[in-house]
Amino acid sequence: MDRVVGTVARGLRTPIISQGDDLAEIVVRTVLDAATAEQYCIEDRDIVAITESVVGRAEGNYASVDQIAADVRAKFGDGTLGLVFPILSRNRFATCLQGIARGVRRIVMMLSYPADEVGNELVDLDTLEKHGIDPWTDVLTEEQFRRTCGHTVHRYTGVDYVAYYRSLLDETGADSQIVFSNHPEVILQYARNVLACDIHTRERTKRLLREHGAAVVHGLDDILNRPVEGSGYNEQYGLLGSNKATEASVKLLPRNGQQLVEDIQERVAAATGKRIEVMIYGDGAFKDPVGRVWELADPVVAPAYTAGLQGTPNEVKIKYLADNHFAHLRGEALRAAITGHIQGKAGDLKGSMEAQGTTPRRLTDLLGSLADLVSGSGDKGTPVVYIKGYFDNYSR
Repeated sequence: MDRVVGTVARGLRTPIISQGDDLAEIVVRTVLDAATAEQYCIEDRDIVAITESVVGRAEGNYASVDQIAADVRAKFGDGTLGLVFPILSRNRFATCLQGIARGVRRIVMMLSYPADEVGNELVDLDTLEKHGIDPWTDVLTEEQFRRTCGHTVHRYTGVDYVAYYRSLLDETGADSQIVFSNHPEVILQYARNVLACDIHTRERTKRLLREHGAAVVHGLDDILNRPVEGSGYNEQYGLLGSNKATEASVKLLPRNGQQLVEDIQERVAAATGKRIEVMIYGDGAFKDPVGRVWELADPVVAPAYTAGLQGTPNEVKIKYLADNHFAHLRGEALRAAITGHIQGKAGDLKGSMEAQGTTPRRLTDLLGSLADLVSGSGDKGTPVVYIKGYFDNYSR
């Protein structure tokens, strides 16, 4: 019988991971036990994806708000600090904000509007247009924003993020001000030392701030990029990709991810003789069409992965072949023609018409999005995802 199943992704349940656990051993045992229980074979180029959350937890890569405050104070002094473009998130930024505010005497926080970098809306464009406000030219104070936009809440969380961030700033005791603009250099009207809090646009933001005369500029990737008073840290990403752990601490992106994925790959090979691929994933890179939130609040989808996951897909579009090259064929003749074409496709189809409509993204971004959707971020209890058949195609 011809093969009738292509790619399959399974969420695998593991024990609850705690600090100090041998995560490689837990993942390998989970993978082997799942294959036995579900009666499938482990094969070359199968993929094991592990959520970064359990990797950071096993590492114990945590930091407190006081440790964040200490690093901010060391890098900026304890005077006035400008914050530009933080995202709107209780999980991703709120605890960081508390630590940052504890490190200085005065904070001026500048929010982008009508939405943050990943699409969380403060206000809709229709409201701004109704009041004659152009978010690309107009700078608003907190009072002007309230007078014009009222007290708006997030579509899904029900949180008024301006009020929420205001309450966090007030609780720290720091003198504070909130303004709204989409031009990073505007913050220099209020502060000469600036912390860029955006994620994917941070290098441009830091460049513009320096070009416009900022005195000291750092990004969230520069905060806790080394241990501070015994804290966790991440050399490459600092606070970027961190998540709220407790009311007074965050969990950072894992530090030793590359060592872990290669260790798991070798242990599975020793146990099965098969060479699987392994990756650590965070947020998937996809956008909600209703709430318009782009999911990727991490600096990268996959902070660590084995070498076989480098690159992008090299695929032809079957429907294009069927409608063009082989439109005159039907049934078995059409199947055989498309199978043969796939088997003989070029090694690099970039720019080819027959590849139009395929997904031009990195393999790790595609796989991380798949794994994130399978595992979810709630109570499914499946922090490991096992993917079979991803590198297969219609010809095999």
